[in-house]
Amino acid sequence: MATKLDKPLRVAGEPWVWCTAMGLTLGMVMVVLLLGLIAWNGLSVFWPKRVDLVTLRAGSQAGIGGSRTLAGELVKRQERTAPTERGTYEIQLFVGNRDAYDFSFKYLDEADIESRATPPELMVIERMEGGDAIGTPVRLMVKGESDLAADAGAFLSRLRAQVEVAQARRAAILRVEKHEIGAINRDLEDANRALRNPSADRVRIDGEVAKLQQRYAELADQARQLRAAQADDQLILRLATGEERRIALGQIVDYAWPNQLSTWQRITASFHAGWNFLSENPREANTEGGIFPAIFGTFVMTLLMSVAVVPFGVVAAIYLREYAKQGTWVRMVRIAVNNLAGVPSIVFGVFGLGFFVYVVGGSIDSLFYPEYGSTPVFGTGGVLWASATMALMTVPVVIVATEEAIAAVPRGAREGSLACGASKWQTIRSIILPASAPGILTGLILAMARGAGEVAPLMLVGVVKLAPTLPVDSLWKATDVVPFVHLDQKFMHLGFHIYDLGFQSPDSEAAKPMVFATTLFLIVLVLVLNLGAILIRERLRRRYALGAF
Repeated sequence: MATKLDKPLRVAGEPWVWCTAMGLTLGMVMVVLLLGLIAWNGLSVFWPKRVDLVTLRAGSQAGIGGSRTLAGELVKRQERTAPTERGTYEIQLFVGNRDAYDFSFKYLDEADIESRATPPELMVIERMEGGDAIGTPVRLMVKGESDLAADAGAFLSRLRAQVEVAQARRAAILRVEKHEIGAINRDLEDANRALRNPSADRVRIDGEVAKLQQRYAELADQARQLRAAQADDQLILRLATGEERRIALGQIVDYAWPNQLSTWQRITASFHAGWNFLSENPREANTEGGIFPAIFGTFVMTLLMSVAVVPFGVVAAIYLREYAKQGTWVRMVRIAVNNLAGVPSIVFGVFGLGFFVYVVGGSIDSLFYPEYGSTPVFGTGGVLWASATMALMTVPVVIVATEEAIAAVPRGAREGSLACGASKWQTIRSIILPASAPGILTGLILAMARGAGEVAPLMLVGVVKLAPTLPVDSLWKATDVVPFVHLDQKFMHLGFHIYDLGFQSPDSEAAKPMVFATTLFLIVLVLVLNLGAILIRERLRRRYALGAF
């Protein structure tokens, strides 16, 4: 006879445990797949791809300028949205040579392709303007020397030497125009503002201005000569369509024969391309070049935000937990703090624009910089107001995390300190805060992760598409609150850079690889910042462990 004991036991709620485990697993799988997709597409940008020489069938209308041959990198192969009788698949080629074709990408029906090959003589040239050039080198033209054919034995060494000369000349142009002429422009602006003072020594200032203008003319002439020399040496390149194009060596950033590279050379070239991406400035409406100003701007903004948010968040949490009389008013404050964490970020951006930029910044300009007149210094968006806005947006996270960390300190630790004669503040400073440091850093980690990835509020309070200078450099300005830290300056941000590439770029196809690469490095930057804070948190946790209390 069966009894209740013979039936299998089932713990109440066990199905829900399995459901939550399945949901967690599904979420982790989705995160891993998303990160894998971003990493794959981001890293593939730097891998040198082979260049195909495509020959079209006779009578095909897919050629360029009546030519039956095309050269380009295979981007993707996909099924046609409207299949025809001739075929169901098409390929996309990056053909480059935007200055010759007026486009960089070309779709081809596979049925139109007669043959595909990867000839070793095809060359890919990365240029300062106009995108990549793809073709076969014909000859090298150096001013004052006879032309050197591409099949000559000294062609490669001579090309390498002349490109290095052109790159050194480009660095000299940058130094003259950006640093030396830029410094003179700042001195001229300071002199013009000094002349607005009625008590200024106009004779002395006019003499200084004359010297600066003379030096400016000399540097401008030097820059013109350097730029003219950049166009003297040229490389003749024959495109796949048969026409020849002249490429000034001063426009060449890098060059390669991708069909000749071995696996190890491809790995080396990919690391070189990745380093250039991290260390160079953007070009061509941000669709080419590097992202160093955006990385640096994101780091500086996040660092300033962290410096601002931690003191205010910790002080507010200490008051609410240790000093404020618990009651209705404190509960309302906590509810307000929790609700602030759910306010849309664009609202904080509007508040930052109205309060920090217009009210606080405008007041600073009127009090300390009246000589600037209608030109705002702190009364416009900048890295200071962006950091303050992001700190205001993330301070609820730090307050909540700090309160929970303070509440977790054992009561015996407090009472032991007070019993030994310490005051309340001494107990907070020497016992509670050190023991709460890991929890405080947890709140800081969450605040950094959110602050580094936000875009909407930054668009209103200081971030720009392209910043000519960095917010921290070796130049001192009269408006610097901290030497060499330009808190009034606009800056670039990785999040806004991704938005600009994805939605504001004039060439969406060319910008797509940059979107993935920039997203990957934004994730890496946030991960590095968080790992640094996590390591510090773990070290403090071991140091101030209160297991003995």
